Amino acid sequence: MKFLTISGLVLLSAAAAGSAGAAVTVLGGGLGATCYQVAEFGGDPAQGIQTCTMAIEQEALNSSDKAATYINRGILRSRVGDTNGALRDYNWGLTMDGQHGEGYVDRGATYIEMQRYREALDDINKGIEMGANKPHIAYYDRAIADEALGNIRAAYMDYKKAVEIEPNFPLATEQLSRFKVVRKESSSQ
Repeated sequence: MKFLTISGLVLLSAAAAGSAGAAVTVLGGGLGATCYQVAEFGGDPAQGIQTCTMAIEQEALNSSDKAATYINRGILRSRVGDTNGALRDYNWGLTMDGQHGEGYVDRGATYIEMQRYREALDDINKGIEMGANKPHIAYYDRAIADEALGNIRAAYMDYKKAVEIEPNFPLATEQLSRFKVVRKESSSQ
């Protein structure tokens, strides 16, 4: 009988790894769409937060787009280190429309930043179950939470899954390089 042993060469701190995020699409050409573009593709997060706030306060967004705009503003708040503000935005967005799987993954990433790993796992698992649009990010984030909780095998499997889904995902590839897989023979009695 063979047993598979997986060991992390260096225990990863969640802050050192950095979690990844994915924005929720807002259609159209208004401020909500601009907020999404900054959250998804980058730009000045402080300016993006202002744009998102203006979209929430001034645009006639349907409930799904308004929820997505809260989630996207949460992503931007997380980027500037405002984890409490990010968490409030994710909570608002997901309360308004709980069908945004990416929102659960993103809130899970914020829980990782707050070292609330069990809550992170719950949210990320829900996002994966809902078919998050960027599952490689969800598996990567879940691996960070698993590793922080000492679930090394689960972390390894999730980093591996992230690379299977997105082979050009350097964050996950770098983390996988830290692991050593050893097959041990065991005698049957």
